This record gives sequence, structure tokens and C-alpha cells, in this order.
Amino acid sequence: MSAIPITVAGFERLQEELHRLKHVERPAVIEAIAEARAQGDLSENAEYDAARERQGFVEGRISELDGVLSNAQVINPTELETDGRIVFGATVEIEDLESGDKVVYQIVGDIEADIRHNKISVSSPVARALIGKHEGDVVEVSAPSGQREYEILSVRYE
Repeated sequence: MSAIPITVAGFERLQEELHRLKHVERPAVIEAIAEARAQGDLSENAEYDAARERQGFVEGRISELDGVLSNAQVINPTELETDGRIVFGATVEIEDLESGDKVVYQIVGDIEADIRHNKISVSSPVARALIGKHEGDVVEVSAPSGQREYEILSVRYE
């Protein structure tokens, strides 16, 4: 498996989730399975089936997080020589030149992308257009609705 780029904050969030799954969720599921088994006949025991299903989810997520964290390449943009260029981890404010709408995005790895929190994947069309550019540049992005132009208003490294 190749290196998975991730921000410092994203790495810490995944470590916290893994710790919670291993030390809170897993023991709770094991206890729920034991309680359901104590009720007797497992063939018609909905609580047992639900607990086993939850155990499968928890174990799957633990396995996924172990893999991601062991292959993570933690990138701290504050430690990079950027010369004002947009790089992985940068927080960028852009303005749509057609509508005048402004939005702030942080460019993150695929595993931590979350548009609701304005974190876009480094492999997204917008991020690919922004990487390497500077404050004041205008970039063109191919969007499902057609070509869009954005002006880069500010670049921060957090």
C-alpha cells in the first residue's frame, strides 16, 4: 500500500477514533454479545444478531484505521517551504468570479475530506486546480455545471 497523505489534525482525529473503538466500543460490543448469549436460544435472538453486526462494523473500522494510520504520511504545511504557493494542507479562500460567492477550503487527504467542514480532497478538481498557485491567481475549474473561474483571495498554513 502506498503512502496516504494526511494532515496533523486528521491523523490525530483518526488516532482518537481508533482508541475509542478499541477501548470503548469493542468492550461494549463484547459485553452486549455475552448478555445476548445468556438469554438462551441464539437462532431467534435479535439482540445477539444486532450485537454481532455491530461487532463486524467495529472490527472492520478498526482494521481500516490500522491500515490507514500505518501507511499515513503526516504532512504539516507550516513546516514546508511554500513561498506562498498552495500546497497540501493549505487553507484557501477563493471567490467565484461569476457569482461573487466566497468560500474557504482546506486541502486534505482523501480519507479526511469532508465538504460539510470545507475540507476538500487533494484529488478533487478544485484542489488540483489550486495546487501550486498563489494568492491573487485566477484558476479555471471543470465542474459538472461547466467551466468555473475562481480568484484566490488568501492562502494560510495552519
